[in-house]
Amino acid sequence: MASDKPVFLVIGAGAGIGGHCAKHFAAGGYYAVLARRSDEESMARIIGDIEDAGGSASGTLINAAEDGSIEELVERTERDIGPIGAALYNLGAQIGNRTLHDTPHKTFELGWRLGCYGVFRLAHAMFPAMVERGRGTLLVTSATSAMRGNAGQHSHAAAMGGRRMLCQTLNAEFGPQGIHVAHIVVDGAVDAPDTLGKLLGDKYEAFKANKGPDGVIDPGELAETYWHLAQQPKNCWTHELDIRPWTDVAWWNDNPNPEIDGRGKSFAGPKT
Repeated sequence: MASDKPVFLVIGAGAGIGGHCAKHFAAGGYYAVLARRSDEESMARIIGDIEDAGGSASGTLINAAEDGSIEELVERTERDIGPIGAALYNLGAQIGNRTLHDTPHKTFELGWRLGCYGVFRLAHAMFPAMVERGRGTLLVTSATSAMRGNAGQHSHAAAMGGRRMLCQTLNAEFGPQGIHVAHIVVDGAVDAPDTLGKLLGDKYEAFKANKGPDGVIDPGELAETYWHLAQQPKNCWTHELDIRPWTDVAWWNDNPNPEIDGRGKSFAGPKT
């Protein structure tokens, strides 16, 4: 099904950042291609929302940790739908707090495969055509662990730290060739039912209530930032930015303590 629209490819198209970015880019004139590991029903709902709003989209399930899966997706998208104008790598690699002893080799490697190696494989498969066309954008969602490694975060911090450095090396090589790579540090909780919601379970609503008004990142609002990055002119590209709710303390000033929630404010509510 070929399209005359530029393609926006989303790897990690859940109901949070990935799905909302797909909707926003589709509304802006892109054909959205969604990819995620599981929950085809949820993905179909996002595609339905896009089509109901007059946009174009399709989706597929892939296991991005498997060699060849990302490469085949890129090749099939370019061949059957159209040129990829922008892509979002939105896969997480969080396995929870684990001591070194409780982090098996395979678990650590999986974090690296999803957190760092997947970005490399996407760029390796996608950039040659973008270079030939002289333009393209790669948006990469990242996390606080890309900036600071805490106890229990061996796998995640290594993966996210590698993700950040890879974005820098990709920028150094491909920026002069017209490819914009943006590393987005999401330094706070995102209101996403199929990620944070599943992680917290029945504590999800209480967590959001404790954060207070506008204390949790709205992925629909955040999608506007991703859109802005993809539309920037070459003379003022943003290569890295960090985002957090107004009630949170920045990662470089945060002081994790058993009596607070790890984001710089007490469970009683925002600091005054």
